[in-house]
Amino acid sequence: MRRAATALVALVLAVMAVVVGSSAATAATPAPAPSASEGTTAQAGGAAAGGLVINARVRTQEGDDVPGATVDLLQGGAEVSTAETDAQGTAQLQVPSPGDYVVRLDVDSLPAVAEGLEPREAEISTSVQEGLGRTVAFRLSEPGTDTGAAASTGDQVLQRVATGLRFGLVIALGAIGLSLIFGTTGLTNFAHSELITFGALSTYFFTAIAGLPFLLAAAFGLVASAAFGYLNDRGLWQPLRRRGTGLIAMMIVSIGLSLFLRYLFLYVFGGGVRTFPGYAGQAGVQVLPGVLLRPLDLWTMGLSAVVLVVVAFALVKTKLGKATRAVSDNPALASASGIDVDRVIRTVWIVGSALAGLSGIVLGLQQGISFQMGFQILLLVFAAVTLGGLGTAFGAVLGSIIVGLFVELSTLVIPTELQNLGALVILILILLVRPQGILGRAQRIG
Repeated sequence: MRRAATALVALVLAVMAVVVGSSAATAATPAPAPSASEGTTAQAGGAAAGGLVINARVRTQEGDDVPGATVDLLQGGAEVSTAETDAQGTAQLQVPSPGDYVVRLDVDSLPAVAEGLEPREAEISTSVQEGLGRTVAFRLSEPGTDTGAAASTGDQVLQRVATGLRFGLVIALGAIGLSLIFGTTGLTNFAHSELITFGALSTYFFTAIAGLPFLLAAAFGLVASAAFGYLNDRGLWQPLRRRGTGLIAMMIVSIGLSLFLRYLFLYVFGGGVRTFPGYAGQAGVQVLPGVLLRPLDLWTMGLSAVVLVVVAFALVKTKLGKATRAVSDNPALASASGIDVDRVIRTVWIVGSALAGLSGIVLGLQQGISFQMGFQILLLVFAAVTLGGLGTAFGAVLGSIIVGLFVELSTLVIPTELQNLGALVILILILLVRPQGILGRAQRIG
């Protein structure tokens, strides 16, 4: 059991080594920003530590960065802050509080490199939520050029599919751990969101505060997440199980634990959005016609896919995986067959927490780190687990991919701020039509 867990951690670190090396090599290379971001907002990865920011990117139609342009932030017609684009064509506008804002590009301040060019829109409206930054993009072109024609409906769909797959893989890393814990213990753990947050915050502590290289910090973050999961089970859940505490009572305890940990994180790390040093503001590259992703996104997607495949293989082929499935099916029968149920559950907590921590690290690389980042995707994680089938690891992965795609594609017809509404709709429909989920088994109750 320990060898399987150690092998999984070693594989994750090996792939991360490639991720860090390749991303660092491409971080300074300018590339075109996603056209789907034009005139709209997207979650920012370049938030400054200590507060909310809006990243404003100014580039030409050919994808060249435009430094030295002045960008203003307005709220209610009053100027809130102003900034100038750097060598990468990005300006960070400090946001005092969540709310609705207008980002305005000062056309008169455009440098000689943008002479004769103008933006499609000089002002872009956006909104900022607590714990999340935003990015807006100004694309410059010659007067009379229809810059919106390049972003056809088909291109927008392809871009949303790519970002939905990326987001779905992040959800899957968190959902598979939640599903395994539910399958072996029956616990609906609302504090699982804090396991996700803990992975990102601990890695941030090791790299930004302790000064360790990112790869080493990620290794310590995964180990800390696994240890945190072990302490959760050994110090709280195992004693409650031995006392015969009911599942509803344990679920309520998990809600209290979630609230306690979330505000403990707020007290220690503050309420601002932070980023891992060296991974903010990375430009996108064209992967397919109409699809642009950052190199970091491509590597983290590959890492997530590899880890999920390894976990699936371990569940099917290893003794630990077979024991886990046996405990999920019938704990009493598994115990009578000689399986150490407590040890299996403890191992599931360790591996599940490590996967949740990895989910937090990847999510932090993609959109920044905050004290409530795990809580903000908890609904999506539960929707994925329910859609795929409660207690089934493969169902959790399938459900996560579907939820990620649905959430991103829904922004084609509804505002971005309401994108999580789709997950709630899925959750309601699946409970009405197929309560056991796609890969779950119908069971008689009572």
